[in-house]
Amino acid sequence: MAELSVLDLSPVPEGGTAAQSLNNTLDLARHAERLGYRRYWLAEHHNMQGIASAATAVVIGHVAAGTSTIRVGAGGIMLPNHAPLVIAEQFGTLAALHPGRIDLGLGRAPGTDMLTARALRRNMDAGVDNFPQDVVELINYFAPAEPGQRVRAVPGEGEEVEVWVLGSSTYGAQLAALLGLPYAFASHFAPAEMEHAIDIYRSRFHPSERLAKPRLMLGLNVFAADSEADALLMFSSLQQAFVNLRTGRPGKLPPPVENFEATLDPVARGMLAGALSCSIVGSAATVRSGLDEFLRRTGADELMVTTQAFDHAARLRSFEILAEAHREMSMAA
Repeated sequence: MAELSVLDLSPVPEGGTAAQSLNNTLDLARHAERLGYRRYWLAEHHNMQGIASAATAVVIGHVAAGTSTIRVGAGGIMLPNHAPLVIAEQFGTLAALHPGRIDLGLGRAPGTDMLTARALRRNMDAGVDNFPQDVVELINYFAPAEPGQRVRAVPGEGEEVEVWVLGSSTYGAQLAALLGLPYAFASHFAPAEMEHAIDIYRSRFHPSERLAKPRLMLGLNVFAADSEADALLMFSSLQQAFVNLRTGRPGKLPPPVENFEATLDPVARGMLAGALSCSIVGSAATVRSGLDEFLRRTGADELMVTTQAFDHAARLRSFEILAEAHREMSMAA
């Protein structure tokens, strides 16, 4: 049975603050730990009013310090924004503070608009093109130092940090396969190339010291509630946020709206249907059947579940319902 993990963008709802969202993040992480989720990941985004996890390593430290067993990490760090040595030091420090619990997912997108990317002091000419070399350089900083090595990550060298490659296209699948690393695909918002990426990763995988066989994680939106209507209402916040983002009007997470899809034109409705096709929305029975169908179709080793819900209590309840459905399926299997 595939394991379940949590992806949290630390959403900032309309009328809310980043401080409240970060408090909610820790509360959800503790909740997920009690429910038996495997990992709790946070994502790097910049210049987005609705996402509070921009300083991703800082938030990871906050969550790891407030929990005790769940793995905590980045899903992901956008490596072209950073020097590999800096990330090695940050995550080496986290690993030294929380041994055996830190994950580092690496992506090659900026996680923002190009103007903000420049403000981050990225190397705009070579950042993305250098991604494979930067990944290798970063991983090497976690290895024990070689005699005479002049640049070292301290903390970092010799630390146990689980490194993943992230992607929303086949590029990341090829790199993860070549380097023998676990691979996480962003099917929760960019599912178009999911099947192709899965096939490339599994068919071209080369075992490495870090991983003997492919390990595939897939993103999945899950909005579970005690009724179908409540789940659909909760889902409408994400739908609105996605339409706003794609039409150049990003902002805080909107409150739910009844029958939101009915207000959309066919183009917007089609865009949502495609981008959010990897979503399970409904009551416990719907979640069980949707989870079973998605796992049979993909054979994923792990699901990284995200629930961008306006109401924090509803988000907690959604992860409870999902955990119970997963338990029942595991027992039946």
